Amino acid sequence: MNRTTGTDPQSSEKSSGVSLRAAGALAGMLLLVGCQSVIEQTYEPKVAPSSTPQIVEEVQKNDPRAQVGAREHPRIVASYGGEYKDEKTERLVARITGALTAVSENPNQSYRITILNSPAINAFALPGGYLYVTRGLLALADDASEVAAVLSHEMAHVTANHGIERQQREEAEVIASRVVSEVLSSDLAGKQALARGKLRLAAFSRNQELQADVIGVRMLGEAGYDPYAAARFLDAMAAYSRFSSVDPDSDQSLDFLSSHPSAPQRVDLARRHARAFGAEGTVGDRGRDYYLAGIDGLLYGDSPQEGYVRGQTFLHGKLGIRFDVPAGFQIDNKAEAVLATGPGEVAIRFDGVADTQRRSLTDYIASGWVTGLKPDTIRPITINGLEAATARASAERWDFDVTVIRIDTQIYRFLTAVPKGAPSLEPTAEILRASFRRMTPQEAAALKPLRIRVVTARPGDTLATLSARMMGTDRKLDLFRLINAMQVTSTVRPGDRIKIISE
Repeated sequence: MNRTTGTDPQSSEKSSGVSLRAAGALAGMLLLVGCQSVIEQTYEPKVAPSSTPQIVEEVQKNDPRAQVGAREHPRIVASYGGEYKDEKTERLVARITGALTAVSENPNQSYRITILNSPAINAFALPGGYLYVTRGLLALADDASEVAAVLSHEMAHVTANHGIERQQREEAEVIASRVVSEVLSSDLAGKQALARGKLRLAAFSRNQELQADVIGVRMLGEAGYDPYAAARFLDAMAAYSRFSSVDPDSDQSLDFLSSHPSAPQRVDLARRHARAFGAEGTVGDRGRDYYLAGIDGLLYGDSPQEGYVRGQTFLHGKLGIRFDVPAGFQIDNKAEAVLATGPGEVAIRFDGVADTQRRSLTDYIASGWVTGLKPDTIRPITINGLEAATARASAERWDFDVTVIRIDTQIYRFLTAVPKGAPSLEPTAEILRASFRRMTPQEAAALKPLRIRVVTARPGDTLATLSARMMGTDRKLDLFRLINAMQVTSTVRPGDRIKIISE
């Protein structure tokens, strides 16, 4: 979560977006004003271009399609936390992109590859050769061929002009979103429809995705990479999606993978086309050694600017605050808010707004930003020596707890949503309230970001001993297997190079 700098108490309420239905209700309870399509939102990017761009912009100056990418590029970079700057990682990604460019269907197309400073697992393309990959995706990938599979897929979108076709759909999406906003503005289904509309703006059609898969696998094989890497990484992304979900069977309709065809279909297609190059395990280079060298030290998870998640605790050294969520909850630290989802369709949203008016917190709660507020429940409280207030609200089939806390010129807000009548509301909200406090200077100074560290297995090392060195998760063995593409039956041998997550 970033430090809030706006003075409008409603400025941070324009998007919440959690995959579970309860978290969608959190968005529904807020009075969302001026909800618009993504392409209409204004932005003021504060991120400078890379000092060492991989593609010289001069090459693209005569390409009219590049103007579309150039216009959207600052928004993409700003939305994903800026560019990730690390010389050896940039060289790694440039090496992979260069190998693919040599076998592209359009050899005259130049590409600008940007590593985004985001823990999300994502990659996408804009018209004119703008390619993006997140550091989160680089952390999950096991070798260079898997990253090549992702980039060749995105390059295929560029060569097939899918971005231009998508732009035409965006214009219709703007009109549709306005209608939904006007007709269903107070309805949870309307909010979810808008969220799905925003997701579709960043997605290609099902047929376009499958077409890009076919082209991408061909590029992989012709560039000398393992053509089966596409299928492997699709499996890895699906496994990570299941790992990241509190409830693997819950509604995933707003997740990243929902904008793509079903993973089993894509995996089958990728393997069928890879067979044209030979049997699995006998063709192509995986490039694992130079890949691991290129990502050793890669920032993992949250950046210092957005705070850290450590198990069930959120800590923000720059803001000097911390709090805990109940056991069994999954924390998702987004730029606009900290979101947490737990069993029984319970969801939590935490954010902050600038407090310049210094009005009482009870008046602030009653100022109109909460839908379904029960005025008779508003009461002032004290939380670990801090001025605070709490209230209840109800809307549709959800009950809410609203807790606000003042520190200096900032108001921090907890919104907890549970199904109407569920007994979990008060116990969940009480854990949040009781655990929220200022960090000590010593605690703040001790916070360090997590990074990917490449280690060499020694005699006697096992999956258990190596995974025990993992930090930042209470599911060490599961995450260790994921980032190293290991199965339950996998073993390690002395000399194997392995990824772990540590400070």
